[in-house]
Amino acid sequence: MSTLVVINTAFPFPAPDIEALLQGHSIVAMPQIFMNPGRQFALYPTDTSINSLQTEQYYRSNFLPTARNTLSEIEGDTVLIKAWARCEHCQVIDQPDYLKMLSQLTVWTKEALLKTLAQRGHIFLTYLRVYRLPQPLEIPVHPNPRFMPLPETLTITEATPVFGNLFFKQRCLQMQQRQSSPYPELKALQSAIAYLSDRNLAAKEIQREIANFLIGVSARPLKSMDSDLIWIERIAKIANSHDSNELKILVEKSFHKLGFTNSQTNKGGKTETPEGINLYFDAPYPLVVTSPVMPDETGETSILEEVIEGVKKIIGVSDNNCVKLIVAAGELTPDEILEAKLYQMNVIHPETLQRLVEIQAYHKGSIDLIKLQNCWQNVWGSADETIQQYLADIRQILELRSLIVQLVKHHLHNAGLKDTAVDALHRVYVTSQFPESLTIEEIHEILIELSSPLTGYLGRIKGKDWQSDRFYFLRDLPPMS
Repeated sequence: MSTLVVINTAFPFPAPDIEALLQGHSIVAMPQIFMNPGRQFALYPTDTSINSLQTEQYYRSNFLPTARNTLSEIEGDTVLIKAWARCEHCQVIDQPDYLKMLSQLTVWTKEALLKTLAQRGHIFLTYLRVYRLPQPLEIPVHPNPRFMPLPETLTITEATPVFGNLFFKQRCLQMQQRQSSPYPELKALQSAIAYLSDRNLAAKEIQREIANFLIGVSARPLKSMDSDLIWIERIAKIANSHDSNELKILVEKSFHKLGFTNSQTNKGGKTETPEGINLYFDAPYPLVVTSPVMPDETGETSILEEVIEGVKKIIGVSDNNCVKLIVAAGELTPDEILEAKLYQMNVIHPETLQRLVEIQAYHKGSIDLIKLQNCWQNVWGSADETIQQYLADIRQILELRSLIVQLVKHHLHNAGLKDTAVDALHRVYVTSQFPESLTIEEIHEILIELSSPLTGYLGRIKGKDWQSDRFYFLRDLPPMS
C-alpha cells in the first residue's frame, strides 16, 4: 500500500530540466542552494534566465527540441506543476574533472557545466526521485528563487514514479561511480536524429524507441505514429493563410479522417466554388460542411448568403435533419452569426477542427461521431465552446486510462511481479488520490478495455471469474498532445 505524502512547498528549476527529469533523461538537478536529503517538494518550472549560457549552448543537441518546446509552454500568468520530488542525495562538485562524464549522463553540455562552476565556484548536484502528479496543478507565477509555499497542500502517494526502485538505484550508482552510458552508439544515434524529429514522424518514433530503451521503460515496440499527422498539423496554419486550394484539400481529408462517408461513392459529395468548398456526407448521419476562403488582406469577409446558397444546392431547402457546419477562419460578424443561427448552421474555427482530427490520429476511435452530433444539435451559431467541452471530456477519459496504465507498470516494477490481480491494483488506486473515484468493478472494466487486442496497452490472463483476472504491462498509452 502506498504511503500518503504531504507536499506544501515548491522549488523552481528551469522548465527543460524538469522535463528531462520527467522523461527519464536525468535523475539530477542543479539548485543554487544545498538540499537536505529527504526534503520533498513540487517541481516549479521557470524560464532559463538563471542558466549560465543560452539554451542552444546549455543543452545537449539531442535534447534541444524538447527544451525549446518546453520553454514555449511556460509563457503566461500561471505555471503548470506536473510532478513532485524527493531529494535522495546532494553532492557538492568543485572540481572540473567530473564534468565531462556528468554531461554524458545528463542533458547539459560540458561547456554549460564549466561555465556554471566558474560562476558559482561549486555546483550543488541534487539526486531527485521524481513522481508525476495524478493531475497537474495550475498556480500563479511566483518569482521566488528558492522554496515557495503552494496555494494549496497536496496529499498524494508514491504510486507514479518516473523510475521504479531498481532502475533508480542503478542510475544513482552510475552517477556516483562516474560510469559512462553502456550504450554510447544509441546515445550518438539519438543525438544525430534529434533535429529530424521535429518534422519527420519516422525519426520521432525512432527517437522515442531509443529514449524508452535507455531509461528502461519498455523493450516492447511502440505503436506506430499516424503519418496523417504531417498534414493534420497544418490545418490551422493553412486556414489562416490565403492558400484556398490546400485548405479545401485539408478540410475534405479531415472529415474523412473523423469517419464521415458517403454511401454512394465512399467519398463525400463535393462542390467547389470561388468562395470555398462544400462537402456532403450521409453516414453516420447527414452532414454538410462548407469552408469559405480566408478573408483577403482588405479584411472583406465572404458573404454568408453565398455560403448558405451553396449548402441549399446540396441538401435542399427543407432538409432540417442535416447537420450544417461552417469551418471559418477569422471572426464572423454578429449579423453573420445571427444569420447562421437562423439557418440552423454551426460555425467552428479551423483550430477546433485540427484539434478534433489530432485526437482521432493519436487515439483512433476516440471521437464518437454520434456524441459529436449531440454537440452540434440545436447549438447553432458558434459551436467552438461546445466542441472544446467535448474534447475536454475525451481528454479526461484518456488521461485516466493513461494513469491506470502507469499504475500497472510501476506497481509491477516496484513489487517485482510479472502480472497482478484486480484487487491489488484497486488498493493501489484507492490510496493514490487519483482525481476520479472508481470501484473495483469499474477498474476491471477499464483494465479489460486497455487489454483489448484493439488497444494493447495491457495484457490479460483470464481467470475463472473476473476477480481472478490478472493483468500485465505492454506499452505506454500515448500522451495527450
